[in-house]
Amino acid sequence: MRIADVLRTKGDSVATVSPDTTVAGLLAGLAEHNVGAMPVVEAGEVVGIVSERDVVRKLHERGEGLLARPVSEIMTTIVATCTPRDSVDDLSVLMTQRRIRHVPVVEDGRLAGIISIGDVVKTRMEELEANQEQLQAYIAQG
Repeated sequence: MRIADVLRTKGDSVATVSPDTTVAGLLAGLAEHNVGAMPVVEAGEVVGIVSERDVVRKLHERGEGLLARPVSEIMTTIVATCTPRDSVDDLSVLMTQRRIRHVPVVEDGRLAGIISIGDVVKTRMEELEANQEQLQAYIAQG
């Protein structure tokens, strides 16, 4: 299955922040959209990604003053991305190797969606269920 297939089901809307958004603003956006990470976008291009985990770790290091600082100070700037043509299996390997949970989907330099580890697991579970149903039908036919 391809990333494009997942996006067709999930949708391609992505909550994003700009580099100058405050960490407090980021947290409000994460809560509002019920997501664990947001791509950081500037002039239509993904320049970073920031997650709840990033906030928690930096908050522990720097204290509550971090909340007024810009997201650009805590975002990950080397962003792993995928394309709609990539396979879910390949993305699963990337997520496992890099220990990341959210991967922006980029096409022609523009943000086209985001895939979470939950999306990957859901897709895999649906594939397994479909395979099981096919095997049961095959066995029932004798």
